[in-house]
Amino acid sequence: MLRKYHSNSYLHVLQWFIFMIASSVALPIVIGGLFHLSQDEIASLMQRTFFVVGLSSMLQAVLGHRFPIVDGPAGSWVSVFVMMAGISANQGHTAKEVLQVLEGGLLMAGVLLLLLGITGLFYKLLNLFTPLVTNLFLFILSLQLSGVFLKGMFGLKAGQGAIDYGTILISFVVFSGVVFLNVKGKGWTRNYAVLLGITGGWVLQALVVGGGSSAGSASGAWIKLPDIWAWGLPQLNPGMALTAALFTLILVSNLVAAITAGQQAVPRKELPGKDVYNRGSLIAGVSHGLSAIFSAVGVVSLPVTASFIKMTGQTRRMPFVIACLALSAIALVPSIVHFLAQLPTSVASAVSLATFVQMTSNSFSSLSRVVQTQRQLTILGMGILVGAGFTIIAASPMPELPVVMQYAFGNGLLIATVVVMALERFWKTDPKLIVSN
Repeated sequence: MLRKYHSNSYLHVLQWFIFMIASSVALPIVIGGLFHLSQDEIASLMQRTFFVVGLSSMLQAVLGHRFPIVDGPAGSWVSVFVMMAGISANQGHTAKEVLQVLEGGLLMAGVLLLLLGITGLFYKLLNLFTPLVTNLFLFILSLQLSGVFLKGMFGLKAGQGAIDYGTILISFVVFSGVVFLNVKGKGWTRNYAVLLGITGGWVLQALVVGGGSSAGSASGAWIKLPDIWAWGLPQLNPGMALTAALFTLILVSNLVAAITAGQQAVPRKELPGKDVYNRGSLIAGVSHGLSAIFSAVGVVSLPVTASFIKMTGQTRRMPFVIACLALSAIALVPSIVHFLAQLPTSVASAVSLATFVQMTSNSFSSLSRVVQTQRQLTILGMGILVGAGFTIIAASPMPELPVVMQYAFGNGLLIATVVVMALERFWKTDPKLIVSN
């Protein structure tokens, strides 16, 4: 019996480890392609991201909200990286200068989350995040990032020559396969749809196209500590300060959604109280500080982890904590990380887009239940129009506007969230139903 117990425990650790790898491997490659980083730079970014993901997830499970929920690279932060990449191109800044400003934004958001947790103000903000606000946020986020992922699937990069139709075909095969497994798969095939998509797409790319990205040279050292301030010392300007302050509200919404999903997947005798939310905010601030120090993509608690828990029944924290430590340890081995960094950008983008399909459909399903009055329908319409409109505007140069306004208007996700939040707060309730029963 003892041997069987230990065998099951090792299997649980392995499943958590694979899930964390699958949740973390794609977005660093997408970011690397967005800023035209070299293969070695992408490998270094992936190493730092893995290290922060493992450390941050462990801190939340032990000291923060104490649910076995993975802290992974945030799609919402990717939207800010995309915005900054566009603004920098219009203003003539180098990629390094932009990434230093993003470090400053991560650091500022971390300080704000830390203060919210220490002072207890985090819990008092919860009433601002109505279901309409959070689900519209998820929809606009998917809308905003879909273009980024599609460009990656098409292999569209600055200065690139002819389009590789083999790469495009493989990308859409991977995308369709992951979506199919998420919808129709059962057991382990559905549970590891992302991992199967990454592996299958990588093999197809190597057989049909020839591997995609060129391989750099891994470090000769067996063990290598992740670099600190790899993009240089952090910088902060008024535009990024404003963006980070507004974006903190979105991070609050994300953490609330993750804790709620965690409670549903790992039921406790009592619902999460003030201490749980405030501790979660405090550790989220520490995690953003780590993301800035190690020049990684900002990490957040991923609500999608709840689906993994429900499918596997893995509710214990100890296997999760061990897997977190294993991921941080693997990040110190350059040869392993460098191998994973050779995953083609087109495959990583296809897998990322497929994961957002489920999130978008869930937001639609929730909105269909939430929107019951003409007031809510009007707020939803305004939010979608504002979010989509400013996303389109951000794609065009706006050099005539002050820099602060370019930052504010450059992210439709932020604008739409703030607008809907304000309307929900100050527009009096309309009791008139859209459909009378």
